[in-house]
Amino acid sequence: MGVTIDNKLTFNTHVSNVCRKAIGIYKQLCKAAKVSWGLHPEVIRVIYLATVEPIILYAASVWAQAAKKLGVIKQLAVVQRGIAQKLCKAYRTVSLNSALVLAGILPLDLRVREAASLYEAKKGVPQPVLAGREVERMASAVEGPHPAERLELEIISLVNEEQLNKHSEINVHIFTDGSKIEGKVGAALSEWKNKTENKALKLALPTYCTVYQAELLAICRATGQILKHRASSFGIYSDSMAALQTIINSNCLHPLAVECRDNLRAISLQNKVVTLFWIKAHAGLEGNERADRLAKEAAKNSKVRPDYDLCPVSFVKRSIRMATLDEWNQRYQTGETAKITKLFFPDAKLAYRLIRKFGASSETTQVMTGHGGFSEYLHRFKCKENPSCICDPDAEETVPHILLECPAYAAERLKIENEIELKLIKENISIIMMSKYREKFMSYCLKIAKRVINRNKTV
Repeated sequence: MGVTIDNKLTFNTHVSNVCRKAIGIYKQLCKAAKVSWGLHPEVIRVIYLATVEPIILYAASVWAQAAKKLGVIKQLAVVQRGIAQKLCKAYRTVSLNSALVLAGILPLDLRVREAASLYEAKKGVPQPVLAGREVERMASAVEGPHPAERLELEIISLVNEEQLNKHSEINVHIFTDGSKIEGKVGAALSEWKNKTENKALKLALPTYCTVYQAELLAICRATGQILKHRASSFGIYSDSMAALQTIINSNCLHPLAVECRDNLRAISLQNKVVTLFWIKAHAGLEGNERADRLAKEAAKNSKVRPDYDLCPVSFVKRSIRMATLDEWNQRYQTGETAKITKLFFPDAKLAYRLIRKFGASSETTQVMTGHGGFSEYLHRFKCKENPSCICDPDAEETVPHILLECPAYAAERLKIENEIELKLIKENISIIMMSKYREKFMSYCLKIAKRVINRNKTV
């Protein structure tokens, strides 16, 4: 099945095999991606996400426990370091800690465990991050109706009051809606007959549920109401095309959609007719506006037990990802490398959120790592006779020095300090990076760095 178990019943051989495949891809990338030319970082990212990660993550749930071993972590780090350096256009001397943060990708060993946790959660295995909540699982296709017994459902689209009035022959109109407001989720349905509301129902959902679930729940409850009704023709009106398409798609096994189709099948056996309508939201349709208000009220004010509380997969992914980011952040902060990078991004979680807003460039990475055309770095690798700055033979030309201290750039420093109203010291760099002045500060950094790098090229 593609997973290798050696004679000692470990996954060391499997890890070695997948790492060898991934390194083969990296070697091909090396030919087309250099620090100053070659493939765009986003192209490299696509290749990494589409080829390297799937190779490593294959059957992750089987061997995820092995990813906690130091030897396996080191093998995965070897694979990832080079690719991360290519992503952020860094020199080969840049540490894995810095490269991962600046590339905006998670450590592979954590990704393996993350993929395994997600797979297990989908299969119903309890996960600590879910705190006992049950995950929404797709219904079994085996338990569904025979293809010959499936209902042929369709959606009629309405965009205004005039089109709605064309279907006045329908006895009962049920408007449904879902809402998420102030982090709270609610759903509602409003039943109308002869242009008068006969019944309204509010439904509560936990904060971790989605509007999509709320919309589906409202439609599902509408079909449940129809089962108990004595009228012969009904219209269900929703402004969520996604929810309606989920319901009419017999291959979609979402539990609410399956329950809705089961109800519709039972309704048809009662010789009742149900028509599904999509209506344009906030188009002045009284029933839709009423359902919208009820859904918002249900979200804000409901104090009762939730009518539906299964966790969507999106919430599961987000919870697992937050746990992964916490572990990565702890590893990053306690690591001995990436000292310059930590001046800009002391927190890996914040960096992960922000770094994609920067256009990856060689100069940006040199500034944020200290590995580049600076005298201290060039002297370290015997590319320059001494590490001194032009301002003082006793001062080393490092990134913190040229940005924060060097008198040769005092005029530019004073100008940016006046613009951002903050003094340029080490403790303030991370604060600036989180502020609205981030772009101005980075422009200043790049301007100084380019002057230094260009000068050292000619020396």
